[in-house]
Amino acid sequence: MEEMRKGNRRNDSHNVSLALQHDPPESNNVKPKPGDHRGSDSAHKDKKQNVLELAGFGGDEGRTNSGEHAGGQMDDRWRMEEEERPSSCCKLDDLKRLSDCEENLGLIRFDGTHAVLVDVEQLYNCQRIVPAKGKVAWDDNHVKMPHATRNQMGPNKGPPKWKQISECLFALASRTEASAKDVEKAILHFNPKYRSVWTFDALLSFVKSTPSSENDLNKLFAKIAALALKLPEEVQKAIPLLQRGRSASITLSHVQISCLLANAFFCTFPHRNASKPSAEYHSYPSINFSSLFGKPSHRKIQKLKAIMHYFRVVTDEGADKAGTNGLVTFERRCLRDEDKPCWESCREPLRKLHVTSEGNIEDQGADLLQVDFAAKVVGGGVLDSGLVQEEILFLLHPELIVSRLFTQELADNECLIVKGMQRFSLYEGYSDAFQWAGPYDSRVERDEWRRLKRRIVAIDALHFRDPKQQFHMNAIERELNKAYCGFKCSGKHQEPDIATGKWGCGAFNGDPQLKAVIQLMAAAKAGRGLAFFTFKDQKLESELRDVYHLLVSKGCTVGGLYKLLQSYCAEVRRHKHEDLFDFIRKSGSKL
Repeated sequence: MEEMRKGNRRNDSHNVSLALQHDPPESNNVKPKPGDHRGSDSAHKDKKQNVLELAGFGGDEGRTNSGEHAGGQMDDRWRMEEEERPSSCCKLDDLKRLSDCEENLGLIRFDGTHAVLVDVEQLYNCQRIVPAKGKVAWDDNHVKMPHATRNQMGPNKGPPKWKQISECLFALASRTEASAKDVEKAILHFNPKYRSVWTFDALLSFVKSTPSSENDLNKLFAKIAALALKLPEEVQKAIPLLQRGRSASITLSHVQISCLLANAFFCTFPHRNASKPSAEYHSYPSINFSSLFGKPSHRKIQKLKAIMHYFRVVTDEGADKAGTNGLVTFERRCLRDEDKPCWESCREPLRKLHVTSEGNIEDQGADLLQVDFAAKVVGGGVLDSGLVQEEILFLLHPELIVSRLFTQELADNECLIVKGMQRFSLYEGYSDAFQWAGPYDSRVERDEWRRLKRRIVAIDALHFRDPKQQFHMNAIERELNKAYCGFKCSGKHQEPDIATGKWGCGAFNGDPQLKAVIQLMAAAKAGRGLAFFTFKDQKLESELRDVYHLLVSKGCTVGGLYKLLQSYCAEVRRHKHEDLFDFIRKSGSKL
């Protein structure tokens, strides 16, 4: 038995040596940078230099931009020590941004996998965004709309429910002002089943907490009712459900999204209020706003501030001039089994990395592919009490909320990519400290499809109730494939690099060091660089920079890093737990 244990240890050490000695693939595209001075003409160092250049290595390029920390000025000693340490990291500006990507999208095409709800001919011939003609559907593959004729008052085929809804909404829209109590009365009038279930205390508290000098809410409620009434006019075509196991896309206009969200505000979507396992839409997120209006809290008041600001902008008569006249695409992507990498055999070198404890994804990473640390039901608790990274992202970009209408919960091999959403708000703080901080005003270019050059990808990490479970290779492969699904390029157009951070950490109990390595590997396999925001975690910033420098300088590939993780997990199983970065450093020093 002792000999077997020694043999296992020798195999692990051999794996580590192979991981860090593995030669990177040759690259004919990499040229020395001006000012590069190589200390050797050996073939090994030439290969290693190729990896360093692909990863953005070069003298001062590895130093992050200095500046003030979000919570005050960074400790001078810490900054000086960081600047003196060698680094292979790049500057944020060295990453490829959406504004750098040349695209030749061609005409928008609608087919069995892409539903376009605007008239494409009008868009190209007349430069007008108008709804596509069609009929709404009432089946298992499409959103059941409030104005569908089969949405009826009772189980015995009563009159269309939209008649009652539209009468209530018209009564509100016809007034100069409508109170929160009027909103409550209207919602319960066409949702009588929930009279004794739903409360509106959060909505009432929000109105009361708004200073009278800023309180235009009674006028705004009437405008939202008028917007909701436009739904039959603006959405004439059936909206398909983005169902599990099938890659598909939906393209909507900003105006169509605003009408859909106005109806979510008034809780008009049928069959979307029950959440029990037998409910028709139990595997979909909630979309009606009833939970948001219920039990009051500071979080909900701040959420309502952000959402009401969105409605304030889109109901303004000059909304088109404010940049809300364009399109947004929602794409559900499934990674097929045949497209999943054999991670152990991957020879790709690590790509560029920028790591910083300053800034955040949605500001400094806005021109990159922003990673949404998602729940498997997209949006998480945005319409309830949740208020962490994903919910904040949805509150800053409320158009994302409409994805909850048609996106079934994500499977292990799926993600959701959104292109063209607009940001409306600023914020401060996180979780209970979150505060809406006012309007966000920034002009962003649009692509050929009239979509803003802004993208997010929603990928859901595993929730480890026992954190030790994440140090099994089946869990690591799941996370690698999930990240790769989101990071993988379409192959048709240039793609920006990625803005991410401590994905799946916090409440999901993910290990930040392991999640950083997993995302580095997935990004390298996808051929994309990474901006990693540690969210004020200076220790993680420093350690990730050091470990990345070690891996790049040793020419470690994705497959080599996978073997390293295999050895690390074997050590953890022997109850010899140590930090992953310490394990990597120890392994590297043996070479």
